[in-house]
Amino acid sequence: MANIERVAAIAGEDEAPRPRIEDERLRDTSWYYGPVAMALFILFWEVGVALSDIPELYLPRPSVIIVTLYRLFVQKNLAYDLMLTLYRIFGGFILAAAIGIPLGILMGMSKRIYVVADFFVAAIYPIPKISLVPLLVIWLGSGDIFQIVLSALACVFPILVNTVIGVRQCDPGLILAARDLGATPGQIQRLVVLPAAVPAIFGGLRLALGIGIIMVVAAEMQTARYGLGARLQLAGQVLETGEVFAVLLLLAVIGLLFTKAQQYLDALVNRWRTQ
Repeated sequence: MANIERVAAIAGEDEAPRPRIEDERLRDTSWYYGPVAMALFILFWEVGVALSDIPELYLPRPSVIIVTLYRLFVQKNLAYDLMLTLYRIFGGFILAAAIGIPLGILMGMSKRIYVVADFFVAAIYPIPKISLVPLLVIWLGSGDIFQIVLSALACVFPILVNTVIGVRQCDPGLILAARDLGATPGQIQRLVVLPAAVPAIFGGLRLALGIGIIMVVAAEMQTARYGLGARLQLAGQVLETGEVFAVLLLLAVIGLLFTKAQQYLDALVNRWRTQ
């Protein structure tokens, strides 16, 4: 078992030793560039609209958008729409990860499985998933199950493809060495293949989550009565530009938080991978 773990340690190493995350953060002084640039952009937007003759119907000021967002939470139960959309996003994302990662590992390790599955992936992947809305509504109705399945269909392919790429990047010599040392297929996947594929898998998860947000909101705009997409569609129909921007601001904040959380988890997993 100790020999197998040594092989696994080699699989998780990069070409150069990775410095500790805490040390990188202490030396990195550029973390504030993004927030400062965003603050300057918002300030320019606020002052520019206030000094110009642009009607708020077309472009409201950021201060008005923030007040509108607060009003939507207090008076129009936006929190319910938010939780419903997040439930649909994460439901589809988790389902896609549960399918895409194991299947990607199998495709990466078995040429026969890859040849069979790749035929279906190549045929289905290019289909715009939003075009499946009419068919899924016929099959599943327009409720939460439809939204979750549509999100999963959109998310599964980036996860699957990146997992296959990550597994195939693993050094075949390490896999053969682990087999020679008596490792079982499960040990090879857990101790050798998975650590080597982690960066590619997390890249696929990050892409998939962004796609899932886009797909769920777009589907809600077409079929749902509740959710951020439905709220966005209704606000646009009655020319409530402030509410449109408020929902877009909320979606932007959600995307930012998701991205930063994934980056943090990626850093933690990379620390485990190199240990």
